[in-house]
Amino acid sequence: MTVTAPKTDAVLLAASDLARSVLEEVAEPATVGAHLGMDLLEERLGMHWFECTSPGYRGWRWGVSVARVSRAKVATVCETNLLPGPDAVLAPEWLPYADRLAPGDLGAGDVLPFRHDDPNLEAGFEATGEEDVDQMAFFELGLGRPRVLSAEGREVAASRWYAGDNGPTAEIATKATERCTTCGYFLPMAGALRATFGVCANEWSPSDGRVVSLDHGCGAHSETDMDHPEPPPIGEPIVDEFAVDVEPAERAAQAGTVTDETATNEQSVDEPSADEPGELPAAELDEKPAEAPAEESHGSDDPVTD
Repeated sequence: MTVTAPKTDAVLLAASDLARSVLEEVAEPATVGAHLGMDLLEERLGMHWFECTSPGYRGWRWGVSVARVSRAKVATVCETNLLPGPDAVLAPEWLPYADRLAPGDLGAGDVLPFRHDDPNLEAGFEATGEEDVDQMAFFELGLGRPRVLSAEGREVAASRWYAGDNGPTAEIATKATERCTTCGYFLPMAGALRATFGVCANEWSPSDGRVVSLDHGCGAHSETDMDHPEPPPIGEPIVDEFAVDVEPAERAAQAGTVTDETATNEQSVDEPSADEPGELPAAELDEKPAEAPAEESHGSDDPVTD
């Protein structure tokens, strides 16, 4: 069966002025804007759209439905509506109060409502009257509690834990070399989840005090260790002779002796000694030395011979 779209109705299309006049009587003054067009909903039934200019209703539209009977040339107004358009600002969808809480929203002093039909819980066990049996049931089955975890509840919890941050697919577990099943800090759980989960008791682990899977792992494993490479060998000290002049002690002593002799020689050159001839003062040059007296001839002791 094929559905054919209704044809255009000229009578309903021409009834825009009629629709506006009726709308202005119903709506608040100055809230009816421009005509946005008409949609033919069914045969001889259409909807005229007008812009809503009321503050706080951006994107909303006035709708006026018009209709006519068969072979009639006059349209009749059926009803008026204020409806949201494609760009209208709407409030979020209604969410029941029971579904508004999410995991992690519960704070100090908050109390959750009681759920009679919680699928994660089931009726607890009753005491048998035998002390030994009841004591074991208290430990293993949770005897004394009105409700205990059901099989569905255990499955949901196990799936959530296994796929979370303390499961085998966590980043810290994929980079670890050892697993929790061989760690000394791993505390096995009691009950049906004992074969899959336990509690971490290592304060250095990011999972301390949390439920972890047996195939989880981290770098705080009790049996892991890191490589301790030997320190690199330290060679003999190297003296940079280009930055520091190194001289042996004997050479330095000889250099000190030569320096003393050089200083003495320089002092001797600067101050001439009395034994060496030097320049005389000008006063001494002007005075001529006195001539020595002629020696008297004495007779020679040697005999004179003719």
